[in-house]
Amino acid sequence: MSKSSWPELVGVLATLAATQIALDRPDVAVEVLPPGAPLTPDYNPERVRVFIDNSGIVSQTPTIG
Repeated sequence: MSKSSWPELVGVLATLAATQIALDRPDVAVEVLPPGAPLTPDYNPERVRVFIDNSGIVSQTPTIG
């Protein structure tokens, strides 16, 4: 089964988180999103959104979609 969420990456620097997700799931696109970034409401099974705070730290569990 393929990994679909990364709760262990909350609190980690965004660059490290994006690298880990790309290693775990090379088939998905990783989007790093700062606070207030515009979002489309669609579900995309080939995307992982990484929400970060103003310090570049992951603030929510990255998940497929």
